[in-house]
Amino acid sequence: MTQSTADPLHTLAREHLPEEIAERWIGLLRPGLRLEKAAGAGPGRGTGTDGDTGPGRDGGTGPVVGRLGGLPELPEDETWPVWEGHGPLAFVASLDCAALPSTALDIALPTDGTLAFFHFDGQVDGGSAAVAPDHPDSWAGARVLYVPAGIPVAERAAPAGIRPYTAVPLTARMETTAPCAWHPVVHQEFAPMSEDHPVWDEDFQDALGERLEGTEHRVGGHAHPVQGAVEVEVARGALGGPPWDDPRIQEEALRWVLLAQFDTDDDADMMWGDCGALYWLPPPPSGAGTGGRPMCRCRHGHPPAHGPVPSPSSSGVRGPGQAADSDPTERAISTFAWIVYDV
Repeated sequence: MTQSTADPLHTLAREHLPEEIAERWIGLLRPGLRLEKAAGAGPGRGTGTDGDTGPGRDGGTGPVVGRLGGLPELPEDETWPVWEGHGPLAFVASLDCAALPSTALDIALPTDGTLAFFHFDGQVDGGSAAVAPDHPDSWAGARVLYVPAGIPVAERAAPAGIRPYTAVPLTARMETTAPCAWHPVVHQEFAPMSEDHPVWDEDFQDALGERLEGTEHRVGGHAHPVQGAVEVEVARGALGGPPWDDPRIQEEALRWVLLAQFDTDDDADMMWGDCGALYWLPPPPSGAGTGGRPMCRCRHGHPPAHGPVPSPSSSGVRGPGQAADSDPTERAISTFAWIVYDV
């Protein structure tokens, strides 16, 4: 892992915001892992849509922690994820949990094994069906498989109709991440926010936007939305699609945190909608308070180092072939399927 030694967002806030507001805004920042194309991995510079990884970056130089595209390595008895009635999902990325410096994050991840991300990208139906947070019937179109270490695996050929994305090895770099201006934690901290509140200041938002240029593949931290706060979109879907002004949406949104996001990427020949991004936000644990930052706990074959596996009733997810009332620790492979498709 390559680690930044400075906190540019702290400096940016103190340069543009009044002292008291700057310190409160800094308190909302969260650690994240920026995933970058490994240096020397092939043509082009980094993983940006313009051939760059962002301001001043030439690709990651740390150990490889995962990859975009290619073909997944799955256990022999594990079927390729399918959205019933629509077709097979495309393989998006995999992450080596042992290589990820997850102890630096404020979410709980497995300490070994592999996370494999799949998404229904429209290859088999010409884009007529899409995964959306406000359509529960579509949630099966996005999956994460967790394969514990020690399970025999082999590279799996893609099903008919699925063209694999170009493989791009990834490294990880620690960075501080900021909530977007519409994130519920911002409103919770500063409410009521007038139209001339310093956080809305154009110079501050422009400076913040410059820090977020380039391709944004990320694990943990705050999501970098293409449009509005993805947590709000997910919260509304989880509540059954109430009107946007329903106060429950903002409260529910505080319970959701980012697991990973994968951006449009030229090197991998990936484009989500009109240069959008994919976001995975697992269901919050049962009883998580709405005022804090709940831990993101993945369902898998054994508990992660940072906390227990949530029960099926609390997480709302289960492994392939697993009954809703069965013990999640009995399954070697587990899935969760929450996603936002942002264009």
